[in-house]
Amino acid sequence: QVQLVESGGDSVQAGGSLRLSCAASGYTYNNYCMGWFRQAPGKEREGVATIDRDGYTSYADSVKGRFTISRDNAKNTLYLQMNSLKPEDTAMYYCAASVRSGRSLWVGYYRSWGQGTQVTVSS
Repeated sequence: QVQLVESGGDSVQAGGSLRLSCAASGYTYNNYCMGWFRQAPGKEREGVATIDRDGYTSYADSVKGRFTISRDNAKNTLYLQMNSLKPEDTAMYYCAASVRSGRSLWVGYYRSWGQGTQVTVSS
């Protein structure tokens, strides 16, 4: 059974940085595509960044140049380094895993989800 546990969310001021982590267990981590998503109150969940099993990445336009997704297959951990944070980045952030090849920012691509970690950015 796939288990994903996010951590690292916090309240920061605009311009600050945070690093989110997602600890994975219960499956062969390095065979899975992984993604970070976020959901603000009253809005749909949206893809932020994704990384495939070979380490290739894709980002939402809104975070390009500010966020970096990475994975440590030895530690079964996914990361999201977030720099130059803006108030509009405020949301619950989720990590997700997909057994499919490739990578995607589409919510429907992923079957396994964590419980989320809250990021709040104040102006």
